[in-house]
Amino acid sequence: MSDRTRRIAELNDKLRTRGEGGLVMMTSGVDNRGPEFVSAAIEAVRTFATFTPDNNPHGERDFGGFTVADEKLFWKIDYYNPAMDGGSEDPADPERTVRLLTIMLAAEY
Repeated sequence: MSDRTRRIAELNDKLRTRGEGGLVMMTSGVDNRGPEFVSAAIEAVRTFATFTPDNNPHGERDFGGFTVADEKLFWKIDYYNPAMDGGSEDPADPERTVRLLTIMLAAEY
């Protein structure tokens, strides 16, 4: 794994596990399931550690799938420029990147 990929993964983990260094959003489908479901989904994302070649092919730890109350969900991290009107030119540079973690029902993907 390159130093750049390692740095991106570290920044993604910081957002996913501590909610730091970006924004965390959820879809209306997740929100509509109620506060207990939302709390369980957030905790599942925060503690997610099941990275495999299928869900982490580039080593950036930017995607995962999990189940809450028999419902399949995904989380993913996207990289935007500071104005959030396009992609980041360098996701390894937190000064040039806004990370957006979205939690969604698999059916919404």
